[in-house]
Amino acid sequence: MRIARFTTGDDPMFGLVDGAGEKIAEITGDPLYTKIELTGAVHQVDDVRLLAPVIPRSKIVAIGKNYAEHAREMGGEAPKEPLMFLIPNTAVVGPNDPVVMPSISERVDFEGELAVVIGRMCKKVSVEEAMKVVFGYTIANDVTARDLQKSDGQWSRAKGFDTFCPLGPWIETELDPSATRVTTRVDGEVKQDGPTSDMIHDVAQLISHASQAFTLLPGDVILTGTPEGVGQVRAGQRVEVEIPEIGVLANTYVADEDDA
Repeated sequence: MRIARFTTGDDPMFGLVDGAGEKIAEITGDPLYTKIELTGAVHQVDDVRLLAPVIPRSKIVAIGKNYAEHAREMGGEAPKEPLMFLIPNTAVVGPNDPVVMPSISERVDFEGELAVVIGRMCKKVSVEEAMKVVFGYTIANDVTARDLQKSDGQWSRAKGFDTFCPLGPWIETELDPSATRVTTRVDGEVKQDGPTSDMIHDVAQLISHASQAFTLLPGDVILTGTPEGVGQVRAGQRVEVEIPEIGVLANTYVADEDDA
């Protein structure tokens, strides 16, 4: 089942997306908290504005260096335990929203990732029980001000700017997260193309590990790491991240007009 969050110009609403990704059947309420009921209204995807399918209530837990080849391209070995950092929910934007590049950074990179949406509250969940708390999966672009990441020594600012965490286009509830792949294109040119089976720590391990430190709440998002091939984006370029069973998340990068 695919669940989208969208607007026709009024308040945001949720809907079920058909298999072709062409129509949205409107539903009542928020599917994270209420039973899904169809309203009878159907919209064409091309006629609505897709929004980020979830705005995390409390946090985005991101995982660094979870693919060995990406760890090596960043100049080191992968950590023995999942490397966690937090991204504020103010960084979230949706499909086709602009990614605003801050003038204080001279290098902004893309990082395509599989994202996990948590469906119910959990704390210290075991690896064996971890998949039971998953609501579904979406696509993320963990945008990074690479120069600030290196100069700061920690990653909150470099990965937490407003618009730096595009999510979408919708949530897919039926997916084997170990048997898909993440492909990232910049202006149509493939830059990343890696199977999720290459993750060092799988989704269940990441959920369990994060829940040892943080209580995970419905709507929280876990970014699972990026394959090798990350790189710089220039203002005006368009980045597409594709996971076949979910779809394509596309965003154009723009210069910060406030700094012009």
